This record gives sequence, C-alpha cells and structure tokens, in this order.
Amino acid sequence: METKERCKDEGDSALAVGDLEGAERLYRKSVELDSGYAEGWHALGMVLLKRGLTEEAVGAAARAAELSPNDEMVWVSLSIALARANRVQEAEAAAAKARIISWGGKVGGGAGSRSVGEAGD
Repeated sequence: METKERCKDEGDSALAVGDLEGAERLYRKSVELDSGYAEGWHALGMVLLKRGLTEEAVGAAARAAELSPNDEMVWVSLSIALARANRVQEAEAAAAKARIISWGGKVGGGAGSRSVGEAGD
C-alpha cells in the first residue's frame, strides 16, 4: 500500500541518485495522497526548483509554508524560490520569517498574504 510517507521517502531516494523526474513524480504522488502534507509540498517545491520550473516551485513552497508556517526551512526554501523568480521583495519577506523562527519566534498563519506565491504579482 502506498502512503504519503513512502512516496516521499522513495522520492528522496530518487533525488539522491539524480533522478529528478522520478523524484518529482513521487513527491507529486505524496501530495495527491494527502494535500495537507507539508513535507511533500516542500520536497516537491525543491525538486521543481532543481528542474528549473521556478513558478511551480514557488507555488509548491508557498503551499508548504501555508501548511507549516513555523518551519524555518520551509520559509528558507520559499525565499530561494522567490529569489530565483526575481520576486525580490517577497523573497526578503520569506527570509525574514525564517529568521524570526530561528530566533524562537512564530510567524503564525502561513503564507496567506496575496504577495506570497499567488499569480498576478
């Protein structure tokens, strides 16, 4: 039986041997199995970024931030994706949230602002 965790773990294994397409497929499957699986969205965002699919990566990373708003690495990853998309102000805001968390703070309600990860900016 496939589980979200198994798909993510297999995606990690595929990524470790350089199979970016396989990793993407498995990470996508993990979030299909559970659309609220922050780790799956985070991993998907990072592999999409490695594949050069920057806007898709921003969307996946923003979803991870919505689901896990007090995870420092999620905000770091979102900041990197936004920077690669030349969305500098948003990247700086995401990096600031990562810093707040690293200092022991909380950022609360996630990426919920229009300025992070939504089209039209």
